[in-house]
Parts: sequence; C-alpha cells; structure tokens
Amino acid sequence: MDSMTEATEQAPGTEHSQERPPALEALLMGAVDPARTAIEEFSGDDTVGEYLGAVFEDPTAATHRFLAVLPGYQGWQWAVVVAGYPGTDHVTISEVVLVPGPTALLAPEWVPWDQRVQPGDLGPGDLLATAPDDPRLVPGYMSSGDPELDEVAGEVGLGRRRVLSLEGRLEAAQRWHEGEFGPSSAMARATRRVCRDCGFYVPLTGSLGTLFGVCCNELSADGRVVDCEYGCGAHSDTPVPAGGGSPLYVPYDDGVIDPT
Repeated sequence: MDSMTEATEQAPGTEHSQERPPALEALLMGAVDPARTAIEEFSGDDTVGEYLGAVFEDPTAATHRFLAVLPGYQGWQWAVVVAGYPGTDHVTISEVVLVPGPTALLAPEWVPWDQRVQPGDLGPGDLLATAPDDPRLVPGYMSSGDPELDEVAGEVGLGRRRVLSLEGRLEAAQRWHEGEFGPSSAMARATRRVCRDCGFYVPLTGSLGTLFGVCCNELSADGRVVDCEYGCGAHSDTPVPAGGGSPLYVPYDDGVIDPT
C-alpha cells in the first residue's frame, strides 16, 4: 500500500472525508487496541513496539502502524488494516503485514544474472552462453572444402560460426589498453622500455596485432596480452647492473667448529 509510507508523517485523523461519518472515522482511528491484539495473535506479544499512528486507506478502512521488534528487522513496522461500515460498533481486521519503515535495511535491487557476472567468475565446468545478437560477434563463413583456401581462411577467422565484430575488437582493445598490462599501469610507468622492442614480445595477428601482443617471459607477464607500450624491468634489453652478483666470501665448514 503506497499510502502506508506516509503513516508516520501524518497525525491521526487529519484526513477527514465528507464521505466518512464522524462516528465511523472515530471508530476506525480509535481501533489501536484491536490492531495491537491482532499482531500479538499473529506474531506474539513481544514483537509489537511503539504505536506510530494511523492513516485512512479509503472511506471505510484505516491502517494502524506499530514498531516491529524482531531480530533482523530493525526499522520495520507492523501495519494493520481495520475496516468498518457506517453504523457499526466494531471494526474488522482485514490485514496484518510487516512493512519496511523509512530507516529499514532493505535488500539491494535485484539484478539479472547476466548483469551480475563479472570477469573472473567463470570456473571449471561453468557454461556462459553468448546472446544470439551479441554485438561483439558477427557471423563467419562456412568452409569451402578446398584445403588450401580453408587453411588460409582458418588463419583469418573464417570457417567459424561467429567471429569478432569491429565493436568486439574495439572493446577488447580498450579493456587491454586500460588494464593491468597497459601503458598506464604502475609497472609500465616505472620503466622507459616498452614491449614492442622486447625479444619476448610476440604480436597478435590481425588488426589487434598493431597494438597488442603476448608476453613470453616466464618471469614477467608470461602468456598475457600486453599493450605494445607496456613495459617492465624484465625487458630483453635490460642491462646487467654494475657490480652484479653476490659478494665473495671464503667458504668454511661449520661442522668443524668446536662449540666448547
């Protein structure tokens, strides 16, 4: 009920209506005890807290609110709808519900699963289907049956049902350029050497190869796609530091030392 949210902001009886006889209005607004009793019968007398007020729902019904005293429901309220008709001397309990108050802690808005999946969530055995109209992919071409042509087609992506679209390539390029192995990363900013000049750098094929390649240095970004402007201290042209090596000491056998 949308009007319930205004219950704590209005004084009881402030919505007098010409369609509602004064006697019925007084009966509905005065039904605090029957409303409290209804909650106690529904949930127990130790779950009902302070009375918060009432508001009319229509000419013959009003909603009374009480603070809820329940573990895990801080800020929630009990709402009891009472109803009556002109000339009656008692009210009828129509509904007892637990509703969030202005300060209630609510669960976050539900998000569809396909919008909740994040990079790194995919695990062994998981299946993640792409949408038929995924803008990152476009239809490929069927194999021709000619071995020589099909071998070339396989190199450029033909023969697969779908291949990367221009949008898909641009998204990947933007993601890699701004990621951990891009020119703006802390590692790249700490060196003047870049991957495009490194012997461990193998460029990708196709249009992405103009900006990206794979690092083959097991001590660096091994097997990762790196920006050609990325760099690290393990560049193939990194010189040996002056005075390299550990200082030399005369070896000795500590087994011959007499502790006494």
